[in-house]
Amino acid sequence: MLKTKFCKIALENPLFLAAGVLGSNASSLNWALESGAGGVVTKSFSKNPNEGYKNPTTVAVEGGIINAIGLSNPGVEVFKEELKRINSSKENGIFASIYGSTPLEFSEIAGEIEEFVDAIELNISCPHAMCGYGSSIGENPDLTYEFVKAVKDNVSIPVIAKLTPNVTDITKIAIASEKAGADGVTLINSLGPGMKIDISTAKPILSNKFGGMSGPAIKPIAIKSVFDVYKSVEIPIMGVGGISNYLDVVEFLYAGASVVQIGTSIMDHGLEIFSRISKDLENFMKDNDLNSIDEIVGLVHKGGFQ
Repeated sequence: MLKTKFCKIALENPLFLAAGVLGSNASSLNWALESGAGGVVTKSFSKNPNEGYKNPTTVAVEGGIINAIGLSNPGVEVFKEELKRINSSKENGIFASIYGSTPLEFSEIAGEIEEFVDAIELNISCPHAMCGYGSSIGENPDLTYEFVKAVKDNVSIPVIAKLTPNVTDITKIAIASEKAGADGVTLINSLGPGMKIDISTAKPILSNKFGGMSGPAIKPIAIKSVFDVYKSVEIPIMGVGGISNYLDVVEFLYAGASVVQIGTSIMDHGLEIFSRISKDLENFMKDNDLNSIDEIVGLVHKGGFQ
């Protein structure tokens, strides 16, 4: 009942581990799959190693967290060895999240890992990235087109563009991604940047001073982004932002997402969240005489239940 496909990739269920959470090595990615995730997205990695920002890099706020990790990673050569050790199957999705500063850099990284993953997610939307990476690309339709096309021209597997909500009109960025050949889009990356100040010291808590907001508080913005983009493009959507239970998943699917990613909630609920949501989602579908995920996707655009 929960089996579905995204970009023609067969999945046991529509629940993915989001990039940046427990996705830095094969052990944690395998753990997520064994815990019931239908797919996983790795932590974002680059061509060369990046130390990221100094601690503290995360701080809890009402409704979620603010993080400024700085895209720390060991580089593609090390990460490639981790990808080789992921226990993939015919019904899960192994997606690699990558980033870089130029179209060529994105393209080269994608070419290095193409044989080890099912799809590539382009992180062109991080709100706290170092050295010009991130949302400065994804806020511009022309740059988005250029970066996506460079990767599509170099690989044959699906390419997914992860978009930022920090724009006036996210549909323009999604349309540019589609025109460049993107096979899908991920909506949304973290919101912000935001900041929290320590009252006792009168200093910002994060070493970088500001970071991206994630968690339940951003879900309404993510839902609206999915709703708008679903009407604007023909390619499928991965929904992400504040999901902690099956009701959140259903809401994303109604808005137009074909699959979803779960990230921040894992910090509170553990990887057991995947099996729990899968069970609850299946019960919801049975109670509402729904036989497939496809029947749910975009239902709000079709006038809801008749």
